[in-house]
Amino acid sequence: MADMEYRGIHPTALTPADAAEFARMLHDAPGPHLGRAPVPVVVHDPGTTPAGRRAALQVVYDAIVARIGEPTLYGGSADGPSVRWRDSSRTLLLAGDRQQVGLSVHDTRTLEAEEQRAFEWGGAWSGGQPYDQAFLPYVWQLDRSGPGERPTARPGGRLAADLAQFQYGLELLLRAWSEQLSVQVGTDWASFCVTSAADRGRQLLVSYSLEDGLHASIDDRDGENNEDRARMMLARGWQSRDRGWWQTDFLDPGHECAAALAALVVTELYARGTRGPEELRARDVSCKDRGELWLPGLGIRH
Repeated sequence: MADMEYRGIHPTALTPADAAEFARMLHDAPGPHLGRAPVPVVVHDPGTTPAGRRAALQVVYDAIVARIGEPTLYGGSADGPSVRWRDSSRTLLLAGDRQQVGLSVHDTRTLEAEEQRAFEWGGAWSGGQPYDQAFLPYVWQLDRSGPGERPTARPGGRLAADLAQFQYGLELLLRAWSEQLSVQVGTDWASFCVTSAADRGRQLLVSYSLEDGLHASIDDRDGENNEDRARMMLARGWQSRDRGWWQTDFLDPGHECAAALAALVVTELYARGTRGPEELRARDVSCKDRGELWLPGLGIRH
């Protein structure tokens, strides 16, 4: 492995054992490899399901962590993981998309400056292009004070232009969580509450865990408990009412479930008076109450 040369993307992936040893080499002696193209450690066949991609990455991820330890920062983009072993000089990056996941190492300052520009422009190449969360370097990131050095500041971001764009960002986040979260943190849940200035005091909870799937619930204890209201809430996409909270669950979510849950959230917010993402805030953002969870892909304040 120490003699390995690479030029661009390899057509096949390294074995888990070789990936772990390659990660150790990049982690401990990054100099000759800084800024080079990623080397694939997972290559997905066309048509692989999210669950299949998750399972394939799990084997390689576990081997790498066993070799070099837990990462400094967990996370992922709209299409794949973005996991970092970071200090002030170098960042080892395990990242990819729906086709493949690769290992690369970068000068920390250079990498984060490039990512800062992407966050400032909202994934677009210029201010005149549409904001698109799909092109952000990561839509979620979790800092649990792991080995290495955490960034001194978070990159800036842009608010979603409208509720449709917030819905799109929420869908991307939920898709990412359902494929990426359990690989990195096991059965730990991640959740946040959405609140709106147009409907103060009300909580709308969104969460995901491997065991429970995708979940949304809204506090409707001040609403009438009758058949007319039940028909209305069921028509919006809610599934059941429990002690004044309406809720919806997808226990084994695919991408279509993430889209459905995001649409339900925005439909409910709009029905209760919200007209723009500037009225919204994500509160109580957490991953099992351990560490700092940041959601730059949502496009709302938190």
